[in-house]
Amino acid sequence: MNRKRLKGWMKHWDFILLDIFCLQLSSLLSFILLRGWQNPFVIPAYQQQAVLLFIAQLLTILFTYNYGGILRRKRFDELVAIVRYMLIIFLIILVYLFIVHQSSNASRLQLGWTSVGFILFDFIARLTHKQTIFRRSNKIENQRAVVVFTSSKLAREAIDKLKEPGTYQDYFITALVCIDDDPIDLSDLDVRVTTLSDEVMQKITHGWVDEAFILQPDDMSFPTDLMEALMEMGITVNFSVPALNDRRWPVTDMRKLGGYKVLTSSLRFASAGELFVKRLIDILGGIVGCLITGILYLFIAPAIYRKSPGPIFFAQDRVGQNGKVFKFYKFRSMYLDAEERKAALMEQNKVKDGMMFKIDDDPRIIGSEKKDKNGKPKGIGNFIRNTSLDEFPQFYNVLRGDMSLVGTRPPTLDEWKKYEYSHRARMSIKPGITGMWQVSGRSEITDFDEIVKLDKEYIEEWSLWLDIKILIKTVFVVLKRKGAS
Repeated sequence: MNRKRLKGWMKHWDFILLDIFCLQLSSLLSFILLRGWQNPFVIPAYQQQAVLLFIAQLLTILFTYNYGGILRRKRFDELVAIVRYMLIIFLIILVYLFIVHQSSNASRLQLGWTSVGFILFDFIARLTHKQTIFRRSNKIENQRAVVVFTSSKLAREAIDKLKEPGTYQDYFITALVCIDDDPIDLSDLDVRVTTLSDEVMQKITHGWVDEAFILQPDDMSFPTDLMEALMEMGITVNFSVPALNDRRWPVTDMRKLGGYKVLTSSLRFASAGELFVKRLIDILGGIVGCLITGILYLFIAPAIYRKSPGPIFFAQDRVGQNGKVFKFYKFRSMYLDAEERKAALMEQNKVKDGMMFKIDDDPRIIGSEKKDKNGKPKGIGNFIRNTSLDEFPQFYNVLRGDMSLVGTRPPTLDEWKKYEYSHRARMSIKPGITGMWQVSGRSEITDFDEIVKLDKEYIEEWSLWLDIKILIKTVFVVLKRKGAS
């Protein structure tokens, strides 16, 4: 699943809010400067001015192109754009005042000081905000990993445009893959260059790759097999115009990638608003979950330590969205040598091909030597697993942004290495504490392809309402202890 970009001026909503704030601040300060310190919010003249400025600014935003290319502007160009922006607002207000016969020397003087203050404040604010954006985008962890596929003769052009200096780039090129056999020397390019092969596709399958960009040469047919493999992996693909009429992968977005206009296809696109609400729910849920985790720690920690001295939390590298590795946390429910004993228990694994690991009555669980009257283990480890209490530390992962409340379960590194093309698609979204698989049977489903099918169904049909339904179902599943092991 890939984030759908906002169109037009709405994609710069942060600058819009910044401009609105700076204009209102300038109006407030100019009012105080000319009329002395008093509460302006109870004065009708100030209230009218504030509303008038907002309406004029809104009209300027809607019917001018002030925000086009804002991240690429130099300082002088930015200053010119702000002055032009303010002049339009100034003229709209003057025309209104003239029409309603409310213009006066005082109102014009106040409007003049407001204009000067806005140009100064907004210039500083825009430059500061842009520096923040550039600084954040320069961190690898905040960028998208992009693999470029093209011919040898187009490689230099592709890299030059994608890494165009002075432009805002929220991605980095992890590799350039030549889809032809032309022996052109590309060793001087500042990226890793390779040729298309099964080995390269395996590396993409198991590596951190958020998106692919296919720059189609005119003298080659469209690489259908490559496109099918990338889409099967769940990787967002940006491709050039020749694929426009191919119905197998419908174009669902058009955007810019460096100096290129590209058509984009993905398993599922979500609007910025939808993803904002999903992240907001994750943050709120993460905060509440972390508080509950702290309370549970007071009771669970002594019980775990008494039976198996050692760390209370289990930390493990897991594979997250698009192959990005993160540190995954749980309450430790197994003995410290659990990973070493795993190999000896693989024959009992209920999931075929070892794509996941689940066995009945796992002897590595803390206290599993203790049995009930039916011969089932009843140790502290079994209790916290059967009640899903071991999952609560993952709310910290949710709060950090590594995971979501609802998603797909993150695989271990050794499981990830066994993934085929079709399996990778399940990790095209953030992993979750719960998901479609968990509320559809959890441990009863042992066919990994069925798990992948459920995960892809979730991705393709995703909505906020579907997340809410899964969360509600999860509560009932946990309370009934259905399918946990």
